[in-house]
Amino acid sequence: MGFVSPSHRSLRHWGLAGLSLATAIAVALLVPPVPQWQDYHAFADRRAWLGVPNFPDVVSNLLFTLVGLVGLRRLAVDAERLFQDPRERRAWTVFFLGLALLGPASAWYHLAPDDTGLLVDRLAMSVVFMGWLAIHLGERLGVRCGRIALPWLLALGMGAVLYWYAGELAGRGDLRAWGYVQFWPVLLILLLVWRTPPRYSRSGDVPVVFAFYAAALLAEWLDRPILEATGVFSGHTLKHVLAAFGAYWAYRWLRLRRPLLQG
Repeated sequence: MGFVSPSHRSLRHWGLAGLSLATAIAVALLVPPVPQWQDYHAFADRRAWLGVPNFPDVVSNLLFTLVGLVGLRRLAVDAERLFQDPRERRAWTVFFLGLALLGPASAWYHLAPDDTGLLVDRLAMSVVFMGWLAIHLGERLGVRCGRIALPWLLALGMGAVLYWYAGELAGRGDLRAWGYVQFWPVLLILLLVWRTPPRYSRSGDVPVVFAFYAAALLAEWLDRPILEATGVFSGHTLKHVLAAFGAYWAYRWLRLRRPLLQG
């Protein structure tokens, strides 16, 4: 892998920052406000079991917690082997901690779906998304970049969720900021994978993570048709399972990758 000079790396920093800002401005100017549609909470599978309402959607969220806890344990016992620089551990810790919290947060939301529960669910999701983005900034643009960006990304992600919820309380909810936080990191990370040199092997695992995520979003969109076709599970339950597999693939990448020689 060729050497990337500090000046070229700085240009990439500013270029990606400018592109991100320009995209955010374009969304704000060109996309009209998008309120939260209330039928979003009307999930197809409302079956209860053992006294737990919406049982499949509630329990399937525990897969996120399982992956998060496994990841945190791996960081605790094997950090020296996993990272070239110990500072890289921070973003991965945030990512796995977000997953561990997402399980109970999303399960609580699905017990009685409403905007307040969705607030908690999305706050946990924002931690996962921003931790994942910080991981790749550190991987592709330097450890220092990822370390500095992490708290700002977390503030951006949580701020987008709080902005949406405050708007809902005021009767003018707007999902644009949340949509930006949810989808722009996907495009940015894929751009980094395509255009910047990695510090570790197995870069091909990253698109696999996103393929699971894309399949999860498709399953969510087909919530009721999947339940009607299978009679066993709904699209939203399948979404949780596919997204959890994507999180597991991220953990698998961390565990199996190896440092690449720099210089």
